[in-house]
Amino acid sequence: MNSQKFIAVLSQGCAANFGDGEKLARALAVQNPNCTITFDFPMEAPVAIYLNVCTVKGNAGALKLLRNAYEQFPEVPLFVTGCAPKDFQEEAKMVTDKVIFTSLKAIESMDTIALSTTLRQSPYIGIVNIEEGCLDACAFCSTHLVKGRLHSFVPESIVQQVKTFVEDGCKEIQLTGQDCACYGFDIDTNLAELTQRILTHVPGDYKLRLGMGNPRHLRQYKDSLLECFHDDRVYQFLHIPVQSGSPNVLQGMNRKHTVEDYRNVALELLEKFPLFTLSTDLIVGFPGETEKDFEQTLKLLKETRPSVCNITRFVARPGTPAARLEQASRLNCLAIPDTVKHQRSALLFDTFQQIAQKNNQLWIGKECQVVVEKQGHRDGTTIARNSSYRPVALQGDYTLGQDMQVRITGAESFALLAKPLD
Repeated sequence: MNSQKFIAVLSQGCAANFGDGEKLARALAVQNPNCTITFDFPMEAPVAIYLNVCTVKGNAGALKLLRNAYEQFPEVPLFVTGCAPKDFQEEAKMVTDKVIFTSLKAIESMDTIALSTTLRQSPYIGIVNIEEGCLDACAFCSTHLVKGRLHSFVPESIVQQVKTFVEDGCKEIQLTGQDCACYGFDIDTNLAELTQRILTHVPGDYKLRLGMGNPRHLRQYKDSLLECFHDDRVYQFLHIPVQSGSPNVLQGMNRKHTVEDYRNVALELLEKFPLFTLSTDLIVGFPGETEKDFEQTLKLLKETRPSVCNITRFVARPGTPAARLEQASRLNCLAIPDTVKHQRSALLFDTFQQIAQKNNQLWIGKECQVVVEKQGHRDGTTIARNSSYRPVALQGDYTLGQDMQVRITGAESFALLAKPLD
């Protein structure tokens, strides 16, 4: 950065949190015209550091980022935003009492941030937050304690932001939020209607990636949502977290959907779009989970064949009902041992890898268009995305944002392998 003044904005977690981080950066750019904004961990002292943290899977990752920033730059003002519940704030103050807790809303209103500038982490990916909060109170989740009840942003401002990003060169638009499936329920619309509105009013060469959604909300407008995936500008991808295949565990989690809500949407998506990328989340070791409960989860995984699956061993978040359940289980000597949690998660993961491998093998020999997204983790590779948002690994260096025609030559569990067509 040399002598140029700059502010570092470092985000963690889900696309919604990264979207908030970019809004934060845009607000800071407007308020600090003499500073540049960086999204990378600084190599020299910035004017300020904003940590947009995620604590959904515990405080460890956020605390590590905080410690690194404070130890490297103890004299630099350190601000924390994002999902920072009370227990995290207490632990953060033990790292340094200089930390300042703030929020995106405290810095600038979201409506004015959205169109102030097009500052983003990637010039080719535009993250558009369409809502905040949710309509649920899952026993294991602390996010709703921070984000609160559902607040949907008006369709007109979302469409305008998408248009601005597309005109600025974005090839991918990510519609995101804490629960996109209930978008619009508070303003008499829904995700399918928003998607169609964007497709109608925003011309251009881009693709929409729809964000995570609770299955019980999706069922209310399932047919109109499925219709959206016939448009080439919508990735055939959807993240539907089911968390468990056991009705008893779902009840304990205070999840309001049923196993059938998830199964029906998942199977219909795969029936209508055989190469669709279904993504889900599973938690093992929730208090009270029996061997039968786990077997039901394993069965559901095999039935619905997701191509992406986030498998998590249960960890109690302080202040949540699940933490009280865990404490009660320990007092009654009914807590699930860590060894059992590890065994169950390992079996789920092995089963998922086999499913994902078979799903990806369906692509071998197919020719498809991809958009180059980023450099690969392996030296000399580049990662692109195809129409189903599958990662496609290419040998060589290619221009980010570049459209390419490729032939799929191989498949791994987590990526397709391809060669460009001459």
